[in-house]
Amino acid sequence: MHPESVAFYTFGCRLNQAETAVLQRSFESKGYRVVNVDQPADVVVINTCTVTENGDADARRLVQRINMRNPGAKIALVGCQAQIQKEQLAHWANVRWVVGNAQKLDLATIVEAEPNPVQTQVIVPPIPRKAFRIPTAGIDRAHTRANLKIQDGCDFFCSFCEIPYARGRARSREFADILWEAQALVAAGHKELVLTGINLGTYDHEHKKIMDVIEALERIDGLCRIRISSIEPTTIPRELFQRMAQGSKLCRYLHVPLQSGSDVILKKMKRKYSIQEFQDFIGNVKKVVPEICLGTDCIVGFPGETSEDFAATVQGLEELPLSYLHVFSYSERRYAQSRLLPDPVAESEIRRRSRILRDLSVLKRQQFLHNLLGTTQSVLFEEKKLGDWAGFTDHYARVKIRTRDSINLQNQLKLVRLTTLDGQAVRGELL
Repeated sequence: MHPESVAFYTFGCRLNQAETAVLQRSFESKGYRVVNVDQPADVVVINTCTVTENGDADARRLVQRINMRNPGAKIALVGCQAQIQKEQLAHWANVRWVVGNAQKLDLATIVEAEPNPVQTQVIVPPIPRKAFRIPTAGIDRAHTRANLKIQDGCDFFCSFCEIPYARGRARSREFADILWEAQALVAAGHKELVLTGINLGTYDHEHKKIMDVIEALERIDGLCRIRISSIEPTTIPRELFQRMAQGSKLCRYLHVPLQSGSDVILKKMKRKYSIQEFQDFIGNVKKVVPEICLGTDCIVGFPGETSEDFAATVQGLEELPLSYLHVFSYSERRYAQSRLLPDPVAESEIRRRSRILRDLSVLKRQQFLHNLLGTTQSVLFEEKKLGDWAGFTDHYARVKIRTRDSINLQNQLKLVRLTTLDGQAVRGELL
């Protein structure tokens, strides 16, 4: 057994979560013992995010906390913040490795090669634009669902975003490599796979598109659900939601970012649609898949967002058949083009507008859950907490049931009749 222990902490998106799972397995393969980040560890790996200013600050606070609780730990900062801010991160206390996105999945090998570097190793080479493979299956023993990375990078260059600089240009994973990992994840017991990437709908490897990936995954025995994570509205093929409606393994769920309900702001953001086009798209999806759960992202306080622009956003979101909103306060980013725009919105006004949209999100989710009452749904159970087994329907409604203590529903799909609301969840009866 390797004498050292390693802990992991992940900020940000599902793609980061997928990569952390791969990192954990790669360290385990070299004999490291994985422990919780709050426990003493010889090496602590922090998978960073730089989408917002809060993500940057959270990483600094976590490093400070680790240094207070575990001053002997050697810290590795990897991922997006490492890619963008390598100079600053290299000076943080006890940080021994700063590794960008091009080589972060090689971290275990990097650490093994020099486990006690005298100076901080900064490894942030350019990110090559080519098809990629994943070295180890990201089996996630802590969750029933597993994230499956199929794509990385983005060519869209929305003006508020620096992801093309942090993640590189759009590139796709080798098709056969996706299927290899998917089969390994299912063999390890995962019944649901969540397809992840920066711009999923642009997947393109040797003439294989995202629908080819889905069709191949559906043929894997033992895989019950395929969930699509956040996907750009202009990249979604119509066949995707038509297949959803046919009772396939595809979950009746889409998270489609809107960002603003004002055409003026959408143009400044360099988004690729108008509000009318977005509304038409959502209407078509609901027509084909009436029970679908539709979520969206909204950025509040983009430079130049007037009260009229915000009112248009509120009205548009109220009218759209959405199930919930993810609300983000605008955050100026070093490489984002929007940092040059005039007329910033006051922080106090951003907070006020954000509260309005978050309250609307609560109402939207309550209405969506209310519409499920009286129906029978298949639930994939995940955990038992406070006497209740909890899991999710395919359209990502959280369901709780009360059972006898002897019943174990971990990672099981069961039919449940949904009966009552319970906050942001639904209670039901096992059939």
